[in-house]
Amino acid sequence: MIEVQSAIENREFLLYDLEKKLKPLGYVIGGGWDYDHGYFDYKLEDNGSYLFVRLPFSAVNGELDTKGVHVRLGRPFLFSHQYERNLDHDNEEDPNPLLNQFSAPENPDAPFPSEWIAAGREHVRELEQVILYDPDGAQEG
Repeated sequence: MIEVQSAIENREFLLYDLEKKLKPLGYVIGGGWDYDHGYFDYKLEDNGSYLFVRLPFSAVNGELDTKGVHVRLGRPFLFSHQYERNLDHDNEEDPNPLLNQFSAPENPDAPFPSEWIAAGREHVRELEQVILYDPDGAQEG
């Protein structure tokens, strides 16, 4: 994991507004969200490892599934999740192997390849532009 300092850290926004800005860029709310925190994830690469730019956020007033919830952004970071390419055949003891047919992660916190760091940082700069500046060039928040 590589943290990337950013001007968006500790800023607060409506979660709905962030979703409207980030989803068109390819960001999704990652599966690791909970009612008090979550992540916007952007997949950079999928070639033996998933390489992500991740933007953490936490609820400020209420829970994430509450209409009008504000969130505080954390420090963006780059991370790699290395997976096995084959099906997981170690599930002989699984009572329903058809429902659990995918490989377990080989390394959920694999080293982030150095040749992708510049691209990841550029995506963080894009996040800053999209989040902090409106189309007319005025700075938000």
